[in-house]
Amino acid sequence: MSLIDLVAPSHMEIDFNHIKIGDYYHRVFFVSGYPRFVGPNWLSPIVNFEYSINISTFYYPVDSKFVLDKLKRKIAEIEATLYTQMEKRHVLDPSSKVALSDAQKLQDAIAEGSEKFFHFAMYISVKAKSLETLEKVSKNIISTMAAMNMTTKIATLQQEDGFICSQPLGIDNIYVTRNMDTTSLATTFPFVTSELTMDHGVMYGINQHNNGLIIFDRFDMENYNSVVFATSGAGKSYFVKLEALRSMMFGTNIIIIDPENEFERLSDAVNGTYISFSQGGGHKINPFELSGLGDPEDDELREKILSLEGFLRLLMGELSSTELAILDRALLLTYREKGITLDPATQRNNDPPLLEDLYKVLKGLAEPEARVMAGKLERYIIGSGAGIFNEASNIDLNNPMTVFTVRDLSDELRPMGIYLILDHIWTRIRKDRQKRIMIVDEAWYMMMNDDSAKFLYSLVKRARKYYLGVTTITQDVNDFLQNDLGKAIINNSAIKFLMKQSTNAIKTLGEVFNLSEGEMAYLLSCDKGQGIFFAGNNHVGIQVVASKAEHDLITTDPRDLEKIKSDKGEKSMEKLAELFAPPAMENPLKDRNLKSFGEEVQKAVKERQNVIAQILAEREYYSEKDKLSAKKRGVDKSGSQDRESSNLEKNRFEGVDRTIRNGEPHMTPDNYVMDERGKDNDTE
Repeated sequence: MSLIDLVAPSHMEIDFNHIKIGDYYHRVFFVSGYPRFVGPNWLSPIVNFEYSINISTFYYPVDSKFVLDKLKRKIAEIEATLYTQMEKRHVLDPSSKVALSDAQKLQDAIAEGSEKFFHFAMYISVKAKSLETLEKVSKNIISTMAAMNMTTKIATLQQEDGFICSQPLGIDNIYVTRNMDTTSLATTFPFVTSELTMDHGVMYGINQHNNGLIIFDRFDMENYNSVVFATSGAGKSYFVKLEALRSMMFGTNIIIIDPENEFERLSDAVNGTYISFSQGGGHKINPFELSGLGDPEDDELREKILSLEGFLRLLMGELSSTELAILDRALLLTYREKGITLDPATQRNNDPPLLEDLYKVLKGLAEPEARVMAGKLERYIIGSGAGIFNEASNIDLNNPMTVFTVRDLSDELRPMGIYLILDHIWTRIRKDRQKRIMIVDEAWYMMMNDDSAKFLYSLVKRARKYYLGVTTITQDVNDFLQNDLGKAIINNSAIKFLMKQSTNAIKTLGEVFNLSEGEMAYLLSCDKGQGIFFAGNNHVGIQVVASKAEHDLITTDPRDLEKIKSDKGEKSMEKLAELFAPPAMENPLKDRNLKSFGEEVQKAVKERQNVIAQILAEREYYSEKDKLSAKKRGVDKSGSQDRESSNLEKNRFEGVDRTIRNGEPHMTPDNYVMDERGKDNDTE
């Protein structure tokens, strides 16, 4: 038994107006009538039909010389008719005058090569689980096509031939065609909506234009960054959590800056590391820490000192140029006391200094400005701010999901805390380059200060080098875009998602993203979870969707949380894994090993692709075998087909006499269709 025998359906039930294959009923339609005038996107209603259908189109080029000979004869006949009417002093037939003009225009266009002539055929197939559903969808198809001035008929007694036509085999056994020139034919191009999908990646949502899936791998873009803009309650955190959860399934590590504790439930569900960065908390970060790589190609110490200067300006306030020069010298001295210099070799495995070491160096310098700066730092060494910025780092980023929260920091210290966390993450990821996504929620905090804004932009710009994608989220659009750095971050983000906006922000976004009036109106009124999704140079409307298990993990709606509690506890990540895993597979996330699960999924996909390749190879082998057998029996199928094709070519033009007389400027030169027996079917 061959592989084809294994995958082929066990039986087919062929009725006069449908076919049953397995548990599904199939029906095929052919289009026999077309509108007189067409324009771009005229097939959109059927291409974007609400039910899943297959549309097959066939294009048959016709020899230009053959068409010109027929047109020449037809033009002569129409001119003779008009001349006879003039001699008899009759009123000239307007339709004949229009037909003559159209025929002459088409003749000129074909003669000069700007137009060619084709025969066009279109078939529609639909499948359903029941005959009732099949009948309902069939009526909708016929009514939709009728609204487009198209005549659609069921391929009665030809369902088997129609089913073959609807498959990607390039075989047209029904052959109901329509004459079209190149201009008209171009309008039948079916891809009338923007598609944003890859053959792999994360599903972001549903394309609102055609109900297709938006599947994307941000790590296949020119950079890996994204920005999300939305008002409060529009669903921006929901969307980002969903992307993070699905990315983890493919082995991506997630790092989150969470100012408002919105990611705690998700972190607990996936057994992530949740770090509360606060003055009295147990997690500490040393601002002076280096990666320890000592890479000669990276001038890491100089970069760290520039970063520290930005951080210290947040702590001490604005500094004069003299104070900055003193601070720069003091930082170099502070590192030197620990044996760390600009020589990369000294930067390996040496304990970094602490903030108190800089404080001591500043106090020991002779300049009065140094002692003033030391006084400003004293608060964080022995004052009320002690214990938050003056400790050795004790944070591990090796968990697949690590969440930093700064909710317990005061509003004054929060920008400094976020800056320090970002700097620490940047230092750590340089040690180990692996696929990571870093999510910065409420990024407008960083944009309030020039130093933190510059640091965030620098991180976004260089992230690709270290296999890092930065997701920037904000609800305060005007604050984020108050300077050019916000716009620069947008320009360095390949993926952008605009959700519902306020009237105060929409004008600014319209200018930055070059939105149309309709798109701006949509963003003012769209529902929760909806918006405009940009990927590279393309953008589409999107509806974010999640499964029930995913929703239970990521929702922050109090009503949903209350319902989850009433259902005796929240859904676990293990339950989510069971929903994602194939039925035959043991739950791959039983121990919450997300990376392992992603590898299993990719392996299963590759195995399925191999099976498909084997099927195609088998099909090609048996096709060649059949041809050899036919030749041995002395059967020359090709000759028979050539004779049949010649007869069909002759029959296609039997109706041209009536065609030009009808005169259709956009669907020239005929108004009839042909079946495979060469009979004319007048569509008017």
